[in-house]
Amino acid sequence: MTLESVITRTKESGALVIVDNTTMTPLGQRPLDLGADVIVSSDSKAINGHSDTCFGHVASRNSALIAGVREWRKLSGTIPGFFEAWLVHRGLETLELRFERMCSSAMTLASRLASHPKVQSVKYPGLLTHPRHMLAKNQMRRLGSLIAVTLATATDAEAFINCAEFVRPATSLGGTHTSAERRARWGDQVPAGFVRLSVGCEPTEILWHEMKRVLDAF
Repeated sequence: MTLESVITRTKESGALVIVDNTTMTPLGQRPLDLGADVIVSSDSKAINGHSDTCFGHVASRNSALIAGVREWRKLSGTIPGFFEAWLVHRGLETLELRFERMCSSAMTLASRLASHPKVQSVKYPGLLTHPRHMLAKNQMRRLGSLIAVTLATATDAEAFINCAEFVRPATSLGGTHTSAERRARWGDQVPAGFVRLSVGCEPTEILWHEMKRVLDAF
């Protein structure tokens, strides 16, 4: 089911539609154009891009909703500091370049990881094998920088995360650096060898060389 159809059905029931667009950013997906009422985003991720501030935003074309958000922000005191605002502004200046690199690298890496014999499965909407490939292609402007990689064991997953140079063990995503985490360690209902890989801005071939080196050693 497309995001647009979900939004339509939800609005028919009288509900307000709020979409978290953190991972895709406005460059990858524009839910307001698909009918959403409100967008929320953790700008600590790709929009800032440097993993050095906590930030977020709410966007809507409904002026009454935005007025309510501004009033709540004023009363609760959740107004960003000058320095944090400057950091995010700095990140915005390179967002298009960074996001383009991250998405194109993710497509290349997902394809190669999927063909490696030590990898059990890869899920990335850019792959033709993904069950929602056409949906994502029609709905999104870019297909993102997150790849789901499943390895045979938790030990393999930890080795992949900790031994591949340029891959940082971190729970965050969307930064200039490539990061990865084994989600089962936090209690997620996923296989023990499941790795969430957030592709950064490093040279694609260097990233692949390191990932392949570690996988080949299993």
